[in-house]
Amino acid sequence: MSGVLFSRVCIVGVGLIGGSLARAARERGLIGEVVGCSRNAGHLQRAVELGVIDRYSTDLAEAVSGADLVVIATPLGAIRRVLEGIAGHLAEGALITDVGSAKGSVVRDAREVFGGLPPIFVPGHPIAGTENSGVEASFPELFRERRVILTPVEETDPAATARVRALWEGVGAEVVEMSVEHHDEVLAATSHLPHVVAFSLVDTLARLNDRVEIFRYAAGGFRDFTRIASSDPVMWRDICLANREALLKILDDFRADLDRVRSAIERGDGEWLRDTFAAAKRARDDYSA
Repeated sequence: MSGVLFSRVCIVGVGLIGGSLARAARERGLIGEVVGCSRNAGHLQRAVELGVIDRYSTDLAEAVSGADLVVIATPLGAIRRVLEGIAGHLAEGALITDVGSAKGSVVRDAREVFGGLPPIFVPGHPIAGTENSGVEASFPELFRERRVILTPVEETDPAATARVRALWEGVGAEVVEMSVEHHDEVLAATSHLPHVVAFSLVDTLARLNDRVEIFRYAAGGFRDFTRIASSDPVMWRDICLANREALLKILDDFRADLDRVRSAIERGDGEWLRDTFAAAKRARDDYSA
């Protein structure tokens, strides 16, 4: 794909995701000027030094002035504040999209702030990331061959969705669309639950009396399983609270399954354990194939 899709893009929250999108889109000539915005001028200055953005402002109204696309790449807990800050300051025809890992809360906030969901708002979520955070962790290949989920609703202008889709496809992503509700259910199971489990496991072990000995002898499996426990705790706090309904449901299901495993171990039911582990292995192998 070639040609400039957006002449001026404002990225609110120039971290791993926002920074990587800016790098990738600039590298491919998909966007013109990039304006960064956040509360931390030092972080924004670093983004300028790295060539991720052209200039910045810590004032939302100033940052979005003249932009034809605003990408909200902040933690979920800050999105409502951003929406309130940009309302009434957008250029005519400007589009808004976000990268939040839960969509229901974002759509509700947008409807409340704007008095209805603007047709120019295209909710989105790139299924990409690392356990690292910050603009220095950003890189242009983050989205290559990764999925980006767009969750347009009834009010969303199809033309706006098409333009946002073109941007993501232009940086190498596969774009799919689904409902807000289905997105939040799927992500609760495939992303949010694994992060909660990893955080909880590491926290449990860290509070044991012999924690130093435990971590000293932790092998590769432990490191692989708990890698995501190094993710940004503020971001994951916000995700858990924003998607609490779907997350609580899958947590209850997982807890019930853990109770069944515990009961089998307690009664010495090796056959049940073998069959359960074998079924899990088949499912994992099918996923990896």
